[in-house]
Amino acid sequence: MPRFLRPLTRAVTYTRWLHLLCAAVLAFVCAAVYPGLVRPSFGDWLLIYAIPVPLLVLVGLVPVIRRAEGLQARLMLFPGGHARVAESEEANSVSIAPSASWRDRGRTALWLGLRHVLGLSVALFSGQAMALVLELAGATAGEESGAAVIVPINDTGWWYGALIPVVLVAMVYVVAGAGRVMARLAPLLLGPSAAERLAALEERTEQLLERNRIARELHDSIGHALTVAVVQAGAARTAGDAAFTDQALGAIEETGRAALDDLERVLVVLREPERPASTRPTLQDADRLLDSARAAGSKVDVEVTGPLDTVPGPVSREGYRILQEALTNVLRHCGTVPVTVTLQVADKYLVLEVRNPLPTERGSGNGGTGSGLRGVRERAALLGGHARTGPLRDEWQVHVELPVA
Repeated sequence: MPRFLRPLTRAVTYTRWLHLLCAAVLAFVCAAVYPGLVRPSFGDWLLIYAIPVPLLVLVGLVPVIRRAEGLQARLMLFPGGHARVAESEEANSVSIAPSASWRDRGRTALWLGLRHVLGLSVALFSGQAMALVLELAGATAGEESGAAVIVPINDTGWWYGALIPVVLVAMVYVVAGAGRVMARLAPLLLGPSAAERLAALEERTEQLLERNRIARELHDSIGHALTVAVVQAGAARTAGDAAFTDQALGAIEETGRAALDDLERVLVVLREPERPASTRPTLQDADRLLDSARAAGSKVDVEVTGPLDTVPGPVSREGYRILQEALTNVLRHCGTVPVTVTLQVADKYLVLEVRNPLPTERGSGNGGTGSGLRGVRERAALLGGHARTGPLRDEWQVHVELPVA
């Protein structure tokens, strides 16, 4: 469809028209009281424009009016489902919150005043255009219509009928232009204040942080369980020993059950945000990780220095996930190699270190995306610590220091 015909076919043109006509109701009510609508003079029309303005300013100072105007603007000024086109991004830039400051109240009052002036002008223009259509229809039929129009037609003829579509199309285009003006003014006068934008940004940031945290939780927990299960299943198939197979199946069952518990806890947080989440594992539960690594066939030596129960909860919980990711990487990329785990609790820092021999052949183990090690560094940085990961001589090292003071 040609672009210049779109205003005639878009539903939003007519919802904006209705939005503007609604703004003229107050003016006509006031005019019916004073100065009257019977043959008003030019000065009377100026009064009709001016009288409602003080009342609209007072109404605009009421905080809840901003919400009402914002809802109307979103519904009637911007394309949406009612217009059968994609929703405009500008609709989201119109606030539906009550006025929180005098600046918001002033912008709302200015919006009401401009909507009144433009709405009354559109109503008068629409009335005159329809009166002209009736005048043209009467002239086409050879009769005088008697419509009150500024430029009356004193002649008759069939050719006047050809002007009726022109007048109607011109009226719709003028209305479409006025509606576009209101749509441009809405984000400026009804848009969110700086405080609202900051609050929305903070809320969005919190949502993204929560999503990242949940993604890390699932990556660490489910990834560890699947890695242990794959290693155990492969070792059992290679060994061909019934006793070892039973032991491997038991380890897979225990690891899978723990992973299901973690998955259920995360899903509860997603389904019911208001419900408190169950307790997350801490470094005091690290034996579960070490036992699963040993059950997979790795020899794990552990050295613990200092009381783990004195480590703050957030640090202990993140330390558990870091240890889980480090052991998962060992099993996934190096197989069942010896692992050395060091946990040292000092006055200011918790030092967590995991070391294992590097693969004997280049390309040993499975390739990865690096998201696990990136998650380790992110966890450490969020707690104010730091992490080093990479080869150290003939070993692979994950060295993390987290503040506990």
